[in-house]
Amino acid sequence: MNHLTLILANLMRKPTRTVLTFLTLVVAFLLFMLLRAVAEAFAGGITIEGVQRLHVGAKYSMTDSLPFAHIRAIREQPGVAAASTVVWFGGYYQDPRNSFAKLVIDPNDYFEAMPEVQVSDAVLKRFRQSRQSVIVADVLARKYGWRIGDAIPIRGEIWPKSDGAWGWGFLYAGSYTAQTGSSIQPAMLIQHEYFSESAISWAANQFTWAVVRLDDGVAPKAVIDGIDQLFENSPDPTKSVSEDDYRRQFANQLGDMGAITTLILVAVFFTILLLTANVTSLSFRERVPELAVLKTLGFEDRYVSRLVLAEAIALCGLGALGGIALGFAIEPALNAQLGEVLGSFHMRWSDALTGLAIGVAMGVVIGVPSARAARKLSIIAALREAH
Repeated sequence: MNHLTLILANLMRKPTRTVLTFLTLVVAFLLFMLLRAVAEAFAGGITIEGVQRLHVGAKYSMTDSLPFAHIRAIREQPGVAAASTVVWFGGYYQDPRNSFAKLVIDPNDYFEAMPEVQVSDAVLKRFRQSRQSVIVADVLARKYGWRIGDAIPIRGEIWPKSDGAWGWGFLYAGSYTAQTGSSIQPAMLIQHEYFSESAISWAANQFTWAVVRLDDGVAPKAVIDGIDQLFENSPDPTKSVSEDDYRRQFANQLGDMGAITTLILVAVFFTILLLTANVTSLSFRERVPELAVLKTLGFEDRYVSRLVLAEAIALCGLGALGGIALGFAIEPALNAQLGEVLGSFHMRWSDALTGLAIGVAMGVVIGVPSARAARKLSIIAALREAH
């Protein structure tokens, strides 16, 4: 019998208790991976595109609109490589529960400003041929089973049509994919020309925000100051920030997700630590006679001590590994569902390594007291207690 089989045999002395403790650890570390992925999705992370692209909106409220004259002036600013308008459309597909992002964009410049939005030439051609056509994120197209040419009825909630009706009709022209690692929220892309000619008169010739991509190497602050100063004394002043800053500000309205998830995880792991320590302590007390027999057979105090410690580390480490592996296993299914809301939901290997380190550390903390007791264990006293 080698060391590994001895450790596993000792862990499975009480299989029901060991399995339940293992499953508790698996759930705890699965929760760790999920909450870290959620926090990362809200934080967005700093990307080159996010820093070198600006979000230009109304200064006083994100619900205010800006006139189309602004976008022409923005394009003329030094350091601006591309700029495109976006209108938040709102509404739902067939049922209020089928709600996802719908953006009114200009197909002539939006994809230049958003190079992470990858669309084939064939799809883009169909999109431009019919003003009523829309392009949809691939995850949404798969979810609703749309095929080329399908009619997509949308019930509007913000913009009525020129005749006062709220029912909009679009044609599915194809899908787009987001570049790997991008935090772009899956959406339906609607043509601004069709929107302007079909919407009620007061909704035409305005946009909700502008996406501004900067030239390589240009300092974002200089362009931000230039744009905001340009419209400072106009009836429609602007507030410009980098895309990453805007994403973080929006997430902060919901609270500090990093701090919230950390507090939840601290509470969870503290509880799991106490429960697992109690189980390990109980298991050690039950095995005192067996440990005394090992010493009687010639096993050194240090070996018995290391054996007890290794069992605790193995239990916590395997539980952490199981939870992390389960997290990666269910990631595709979760990403398909949560990607519509969060834009990006991915487990990170750095979090996996952190979780594994936490599992090993928990094993050390839990196992050290029992290991010390095992080292100091008196053979005579232990065997006397057994009888």
